[in-house]
Amino acid sequence: MISKSTIENVFETARVEEVVGDFVQLKRSGSNLKGLSPFVDEKSPSLWFHL
Repeated sequence: MISKSTIENVFETARVEEVVGDFVQLKRSGSNLKGLSPFVDEKSPSLWFHL
C-alpha cells in the first residue's frame, strides 16, 4: 500500500493533469478536465480531473 505521505508528496511535486495531459488530450468542462481513456475504444470521456 502507498503511504499517505508518499501520495501527498506526489501531489505537491507534480500536477496530475499535466502529467496525464502529456499522454491524453484533455478538454476543459466547467471546473473539470475530461479526456478519453487510452485503454479502451470509446467515444465519450471516462477520465476527469477536478481543478
